[in-house]
Amino acid sequence: MEFIWFILIGLIAGWLAGQLMKGGGYGVVGDIVVGIIGALLGGFLFRTLGVSMGGGLLGSLVVATLGAVVLIFLLRVIKRA
Repeated sequence: MEFIWFILIGLIAGWLAGQLMKGGGYGVVGDIVVGIIGALLGGFLFRTLGVSMGGGLLGSLVVATLGAVVLIFLLRVIKRA
């Protein structure tokens, strides 16, 4: 059941990041991939900075979305170079 929540949070976080970054989303599979990688990146960044969003669905969604936004930003910077 945790795996299903992980996929759903990844999907929502990827979609939100696409909307926030004016990308319009990347399709279902793309949003899931961006969201999952963003969740890992966000978790790493938050732990490194010593910030805690607490547990639960909302905290996980915020961390994954912010990580996905950072991921999209970095990919756009690399693409321009």
